[in-house]
Amino acid sequence: MKKIFFGLLLIVTAFNLNAQIADSSIREIKLQGAVNFRDLGGYQTKEGKTVKMGLLFRSAALNTLTDADVAKIASLHIKYDFDFRGPYEVKTAPDKIPAGTRRISLPAGSENVGDSNYMKNMSKYMKSDSFLVSFYTVLTPYKDRYTPLFDSLIANKNASPMLFHCTAGKDRTGIAAAFILYALGVNEETIFDDYEATNYYRRNENAKAIAQMTKYYGMDEKVATSMMGAKREYIKATFTTIKAQYGTMENYLEKVLGLNSKKIKQLRLIYTR
Repeated sequence: MKKIFFGLLLIVTAFNLNAQIADSSIREIKLQGAVNFRDLGGYQTKEGKTVKMGLLFRSAALNTLTDADVAKIASLHIKYDFDFRGPYEVKTAPDKIPAGTRRISLPAGSENVGDSNYMKNMSKYMKSDSFLVSFYTVLTPYKDRYTPLFDSLIANKNASPMLFHCTAGKDRTGIAAAFILYALGVNEETIFDDYEATNYYRRNENAKAIAQMTKYYGMDEKVATSMMGAKREYIKATFTTIKAQYGTMENYLEKVLGLNSKKIKQLRLIYTR
């Protein structure tokens, strides 16, 4: 029975990997100095529409972009760069973006990420991935982090391309992508698939990070793998927590992020076809 189970698991894993590889051919923006830079468009909505390509982009850190990378991003005509990182992260790894792109800082919940106190507290979580589980279920920073993002998306009447990112392009960025796709009418399983796709886009960087975490911090390899990974259970925990506290995702989007039915309609008019 165990052999059958693991055989099925390998088949499912291989299928998901192949699906992500195929998906990346239309979605990934290949850059020399950044990873996980991809188009959020192309997904089908429950209303039978499609999220427009070329308008919504997500990424990891942008501080090591080459001149060629900056030129490629400039060709996308991105109007705004929404940066979810905290002051320490920004100071040590400032964005390199085209001159015509305006960076907007949205650091709520990340004010101490990377500083000495943060690293000291991180030592408490070296034996488990409880830090990330907590991160995905504590909703407090979301209002200040994501409401300005949605306000800008709604005000974007001319449908100018937008970019949002954090350091790994996984957690803060992953939640933002999930909320945007949900507001646009994409079903939850597709949203979770998009979140998990980070494991494909960051596969090389994650392998390097895991090796460093085990070597320099003495972290258990399984824990390090969990912390670096985009586990489906993380983003599902956000949705489960929201539903437990607000009843539905729709209630949360309206009561916390200010997305009433009128604004949802505006979003869909701009970003779906």
